Amino acid sequence: MSQIESYVKGIAQQAKAASRLLASLSSEQKNRALLAMAQAIEENVQEILAANAEDVQAAKEKGISGALLDRLTLTPQRVQDMADGLRDVAALPDPVGEIEQMWLRPNGLQIGRMRVPLGVVGVIYEARPNVTVDAAGLCLKSGNAVVLRGSGEALNSNRMITQVISRGAVDSGLPEEAVGLIDEASREGVTAMLKLNECIDVLIPRGGAGLIRTVVDQATIPVIATGMGNCHIYIDRAADLNMALEVVLNAKTQRPGVCNAVETLLVHEEVAEALLPRLAEKLAEAGVEVRGCARSLEIVPQWDRATEEDWDTEYLDLILAVRVVDGYDTAVEHITRHGTQHSECIITQDYSVARRFLREVDAAAVYVNASTRFTDGGQFGLGAEMGISTQKLHARGPMGLRELTTVKYIILGEGQVRR
Repeated sequence: MSQIESYVKGIAQQAKAASRLLASLSSEQKNRALLAMAQAIEENVQEILAANAEDVQAAKEKGISGALLDRLTLTPQRVQDMADGLRDVAALPDPVGEIEQMWLRPNGLQIGRMRVPLGVVGVIYEARPNVTVDAAGLCLKSGNAVVLRGSGEALNSNRMITQVISRGAVDSGLPEEAVGLIDEASREGVTAMLKLNECIDVLIPRGGAGLIRTVVDQATIPVIATGMGNCHIYIDRAADLNMALEVVLNAKTQRPGVCNAVETLLVHEEVAEALLPRLAEKLAEAGVEVRGCARSLEIVPQWDRATEEDWDTEYLDLILAVRVVDGYDTAVEHITRHGTQHSECIITQDYSVARRFLREVDAAAVYVNASTRFTDGGQFGLGAEMGISTQKLHARGPMGLRELTTVKYIILGEGQVRR
């Protein structure tokens, strides 16, 4: 076993031991720790920002793009948002110990299902330092230990944030090993983490297609895939075009570097000539680069020509692919072929078409006449989230506290034996 493999395994083993204590903590104990972690962040804002500034400067020197740089960058408000997020998690109902169902068998046995923590959650994520706090807060509240492995671009930020929140947690009585950070950025460290079945109970990758594919293909631990969002908006022939303009602009430009931003716009041919010139003007004002199909270029010739690769690309940037389609069926076929089952939207005033879209489009979140940017646990009224699950087993959509638990059966008897 190499030195890095031994180091990663040691962190995971410590987390496993800590998880046994965490599973038995009361809601009050966990909430006190979360509030102490929030206070520690507020008391160390300058230290966190200074560490982040080192990462941002190094990223600029590497030529990292504007959208990715935005995801990496912390501001005083974003740091405050992290602290506020921990307080929000503390205010949420604790699912651990909840009895979901209880029934009586003819033999007198009472059988029920109780929510319990998963154990140790491994989180592998790219250049978003706020994930360090989000993941730690959600895992601790749900009674799980967490092993974090961020990207090399955010190493200084993640290191400082973990030190700060760990002090707050330990001061409140939680074991220091409850939040473990793999403090190195080699590929070998990730590979070692993916094989630690005896220590880590589930892996959650948060990032682009390459990261998620690597984790899913190489892990021997169960994986909950989150984050990749090649999201679409389909403008139906019965759409309110003013609404369509507003929704598309919001979904593309409000924060382009996140997984619920729209990447491809599909436009019914009957409204294309009325919509696309107006859309082109608005997108140009917002600094959006457009890559259009041949039919869309006949209407807006200044756009770049889209390639087949564009339909499968999650840009995470101010880039939008546009395709004119001959109808609803073609639009849904395109979404089925190129989508990532994250968030899909239709703009239409036709009730029957809207109902078909809700039934027929396979995604974690399906919208009618609203921006895809709402796919978020907080926006759904579910509280903070670990990410958006795009798979179908165990959890789908925003992953909050309940999705970080599982169940065990509890059986209450009075001496019954099986005959």
